[in-house]
Amino acid sequence: MQFDKVAKSFLDHLQIERALSANSISAYKRDLAKFEAFLRDKSLDLASVSEEDIVIYEVHQKAAGLSLASINRSTSALKTFYKYLVREHSISDPTTGITSNKLARKLPKALTISEMESLINSAERSSNATALRDKAILEMLYGTGARVSEIVGINVSDFDKTLFESSEVVTLKLRGKGSKERIVPLGFYAKTALDNYLVRLRPQLAAKSKDSRSNNALFLNSRGTRISRQSAWQIVIAAADACDLSGKVSPHVFRHSYATHLLDGGADIRVVQELLGHSSVTTTQIYTLITIDKVREAYATAHPRAL
Repeated sequence: MQFDKVAKSFLDHLQIERALSANSISAYKRDLAKFEAFLRDKSLDLASVSEEDIVIYEVHQKAAGLSLASINRSTSALKTFYKYLVREHSISDPTTGITSNKLARKLPKALTISEMESLINSAERSSNATALRDKAILEMLYGTGARVSEIVGINVSDFDKTLFESSEVVTLKLRGKGSKERIVPLGFYAKTALDNYLVRLRPQLAAKSKDSRSNNALFLNSRGTRISRQSAWQIVIAAADACDLSGKVSPHVFRHSYATHLLDGGADIRVVQELLGHSSVTTTQIYTLITIDKVREAYATAHPRAL
């Protein structure tokens, strides 16, 4: 069975029929490429792979220094791949008896409110010509809980206005994993930073682009085209370096802090689930563990009979 041919067919299936994101497709492609290299090294064919071979492949990955999380992702990719092969080519599935490695549950990191304010304001103090854009990106990351891939994918047309109790509320449409869309409200600080960027900087950046397709992209780079995830990451790192938070910050820390601060402020977990775009409230519940730890710490510190 020719690996390249069936792998391409599988990836097309993921893209067209299951509508997975480009990032997910790329991850599957990398995992399949590693598995193909292993099969080639062992002179194995897809149709003849046994459960023992899959176990050996897992050991091979551990020896190569891959983390358990990466190995679990690779195993999951192979399970999905072989399910497809069983259905389309009627071969036996060697992954049915394979289980994922048990991982220690890690709580997501969250910055304090003062640390988050310092991080966002650091962009304002920057002499960079794109400081207005950078601050708007930081405010949007924290003010919406969006993933960095969702932030860079925002279009100018994704905003809307609605009335709530006689007040105007700005809402934003975000495109999440699996092309799922959700609507989130935009807070005052994010809206102010965004308005400053749209009025004072974006027109200058847009004028540099010769590609009309970039006209709708919200955040633009110095060439006037849509900013990349890598560039957004660098903006976050530069802000962290500027306020002595180096090593504590990643784009996803904004999402963790957004959820944690909402729950600390009394938001219902179901509301937070909707705002984050989680399919299951179980995923959101991990943030409640952080707030419970804070309660325990406060009790242990303040109550005379705690210890």
